[in-house]
Amino acid sequence: MDNSSGVGVLDKAALVLSALESGPATLAGLVAVTGLARPTAHRLAVALEHHRMVARDMQGRFILGPRLSELAAAAGEDRLLATAGPVLTHLRDVTGESAQLYRRQGDMRICVAAAERLSGLRDTVPVGSTLPMKAGSAAQILMAWEEPERLHRGLQGARFTATALSGVRRRGWAQSIGEREPGVASVSAPVRGPSNRVVAAVSVSGPIERLTRHPGRMHAQAVIDAAARLSEGLRRTG
Repeated sequence: MDNSSGVGVLDKAALVLSALESGPATLAGLVAVTGLARPTAHRLAVALEHHRMVARDMQGRFILGPRLSELAAAAGEDRLLATAGPVLTHLRDVTGESAQLYRRQGDMRICVAAAERLSGLRDTVPVGSTLPMKAGSAAQILMAWEEPERLHRGLQGARFTATALSGVRRRGWAQSIGEREPGVASVSAPVRGPSNRVVAAVSVSGPIERLTRHPGRMHAQAVIDAAARLSEGLRRTG
C-alpha cells in the first residue's frame, strides 16, 4: 500500500515517528525499521528533536518527544470539554451538588469545566481556577495512578498519604473532608483516555453539613458513572 502523501520530507518524518512508537531506537535501529539512508534518518531525527517531537533517553537512544504528549493532551481536552457540559449538568442534578472537571497542569490542577448548584454557595469552584495538587479528592485522583517517582515527589507536603492513594486505586474513587478547605467535602473519580491513562478527575463538592463526613457513601456511584460517560466519550472520538 502506498502511504505517500506527495510531500516526501513529511512522509519520511512520519516514518521516523512511527518507528519510535514501539519504543526507543538507536540511529541504526531507525535505519533498519524505516529503510531510510543513515544520513537522512539522522538529519530528520535531529530536526524532530529540535521541535521536541523526538527526544533522547539516558542511553542516547531516540524516543518520542514531549511535544507529542502536549498536542495529544490538547486534542483530548477539546474532546473532553465537548462532552463535559451535559455530563456535569446531569451529575449536578442527580447529586444536588456542584460538579467540576479537573485536569493536571504541572504541580497544580485546573478546573476546566463546572456545573454549579443553582443556589451556589461558597463551595463553588469557578472554571479556570487553579488549585494545589496537595489536597482534595480530585488531587488524589490525579496523583493516584502516576508513575512511582512522580507519585513520591507529589506526596511531599501533601495532605494525603501513599496508603490513602492505594485505597483510591482499589476503590476507583476518592473523597476528602475539609482537606483543601475547612467545611467542604468532595468526591472524585478518574476520567481515562483511549490508552486507559487518567486524564482528568470529575468531582462533586459541597458543605460537610450536606455531604456528611462520609461523602463517598452518598455520591461515589454517581461520580463514577459520570467519569465512565466522559471516558466513553473520549474512546468513541479517539
